[in-house]
Amino acid sequence: MKPICLIAARRGSKGVPIKNIKMIGGKPLIAHTIKSSLDSKIFSHVIVSTEDDEIAKIAKKYGAEVPFLRPKKLATKNAPMAKVIDHAINKLFSLGYNFDVLVNRDCTAPFIRISDIKKGISLLGRKKSDLVVAAYKTHLNPYFNMMEFDSNEILKFSKKTKKRVTNRQDAPIVYQLTGFQVINVQRFLKYKKIYMPRILPIEISAETGLMIDNKFEFQIADCMFRKR
Repeated sequence: MKPICLIAARRGSKGVPIKNIKMIGGKPLIAHTIKSSLDSKIFSHVIVSTEDDEIAKIAKKYGAEVPFLRPKKLATKNAPMAKVIDHAINKLFSLGYNFDVLVNRDCTAPFIRISDIKKGISLLGRKKSDLVVAAYKTHLNPYFNMMEFDSNEILKFSKKTKKRVTNRQDAPIVYQLTGFQVINVQRFLKYKKIYMPRILPIEISAETGLMIDNKFEFQIADCMFRKR
């Protein structure tokens, strides 16, 4: 049974207006994720979940399926992604789609490689995990160079160790999550949340895992596409 790819794309975006269909690298942003998913030949279906007719039209133009429109209440900035995924899974089941693995791809992470997709799906099957995520080691580290306010509004390091960490190399390794998850569907339906008990990573580079959430990151991504 082949997995299904889900790409959730709503219209609203504050950092970069209508980001998901903004032109970059010669095509709308969402088209890059659709194309790599289709080119992988891994998926039985590449599905876009959106509430927006224009996004749906563009997604279909580039080869994705849009078998339903997402309720507007699940297309707000406060809508939990777990509820978006839950809605998509149940809607697809009701329409006769058959799958036990769902790959959730964020179209703001267009540089995820086909080899990463294959590794993630393989790891989920081999290790019988609930979830596989793509992640990279980050120099932003809560044990070393990240702080937050305490109850007295005084900055403190976000994470503490018994002995103060004085250089990044001695800090515990932390990982930055990206817009790619391989989900065990039956386990997801049991827990109704993305980050279930048994999570495993595939390690990728920071460049591959770049997520476009603001204008600066959009400019970086545009430069990366131009150099391809």
